[in-house]
Amino acid sequence: MTQSNPVMLITGGSRGIGAATAKLASARGFAIAVNYRSDDKAADAVVAAIEKEGGRAVAIQGDMAIESDVERVFAAVDQSLGRLTHLVYNSGITGKMSRVEGVAAQTLREVMDVNLIGAILAVRAAIPRLSKRHGNRGGAIVLISSVAATLGSPGEYVWYAASKGAIDSMTIGLARELAEDGIRVNAVSPGPVETEIHEPGRLNRVVKQVPMGRAATPEEIAETILFLLSDASSYTTGAVLRVGGGR
Repeated sequence: MTQSNPVMLITGGSRGIGAATAKLASARGFAIAVNYRSDDKAADAVVAAIEKEGGRAVAIQGDMAIESDVERVFAAVDQSLGRLTHLVYNSGITGKMSRVEGVAAQTLREVMDVNLIGAILAVRAAIPRLSKRHGNRGGAIVLISSVAATLGSPGEYVWYAASKGAIDSMTIGLARELAEDGIRVNAVSPGPVETEIHEPGRLNRVVKQVPMGRAATPEEIAETILFLLSDASSYTTGAVLRVGGGR
């Protein structure tokens, strides 16, 4: 297969930040793999929007919390689009809001499996496909963190904040470990964003704490992601870029 475009896999790419990133990346010349867990209609809609503009995209189902699914998704990218060059790990869940004494152990496991362990599994699968050590040209990875990592999310979901704090630490460690492999690793840490992740009423309440007085659009976060994946940030690795409106 002759590969003329860089190839990007976006996990959790069917909605919100992931969908916005997919569309923007396609407009900038990437072939896109839109990973989704269950909403096939939303993923197909993203692919259709990209193809309508002349881009190349595929939707690939897979649960990032399941090791075999992660491996299958990466193999499907290989087969359908060619050699992976860029990864955006956007999959994430919060669990139902509560104080810590009210959270179920199952919720903790589910959040950590998707937000943290899934990220590690995805990066593990990406490395042999990107690394100069493995005969490739290198590439770039962006992990999606959250300002919750430094705010803690008290009374809402401390466990989610903890999972994103781990993403920040992982970004630094991976950046240093993979620098000689030609792989840059950075994270974007959004504040409130107009997506479906929020429980009803939460976004309006949280926005009052944002100095800029509003939530971000998914497209604004996508612009930052694309910057960190682009050659414009060629000397940037290990950065956790806060995009929180001053929060």
